[in-house]
Amino acid sequence: MTTASLLLGVDPGLNRTGYGLLARSPGGPVIREGGVIRSTASLSLAERVHEIASGLAEVIAEHRPDVLAIEQVFSSSDYPKTAVLMAHARGALLHVAIEHGLAIAHYTPRQIKKLLTGSGKATKEQVQLAIQRELRLDRILEPNDVADAFAIALCHYHTAGLAAWGKDGVPAL
Repeated sequence: MTTASLLLGVDPGLNRTGYGLLARSPGGPVIREGGVIRSTASLSLAERVHEIASGLAEVIAEHRPDVLAIEQVFSSSDYPKTAVLMAHARGALLHVAIEHGLAIAHYTPRQIKKLLTGSGKATKEQVQLAIQRELRLDRILEPNDVADAFAIALCHYHTAGLAAWGKDGVPAL
């Protein structure tokens, strides 16, 4: 795992891709920015994937994160089409990350939930409360796409040891 001073968590989706930028500080993770990259439903699949990729490229160019943490695609027999569409968006996002020289970390929904709440079967509400507590927020993050992106970023923050600081409050890069 790579260490980073600024990491980008991404919740991939074809309609909406959530992103969350976290910086580290002696007091713990700090939100730098979060948002949603949207695609236009009336466009072709290729054009929508391009919109998502272009949006992420803009975020990366503006903030210059060191690493991208992204949710792995999971498939459900109830919604196989959703997994396929998400995979299109995820592939484009990974391509953009590689083009910009970012390290990439992949996490399953279960890993993210377990790290943040202690249970891999946690509800969305439990994850939301964990994010709120961890980031010392007055209210729950909305929309869910942004909250999920910060959950992924927090997962990498802790998994990669980004919470560790060296002597005298100097980051251990």
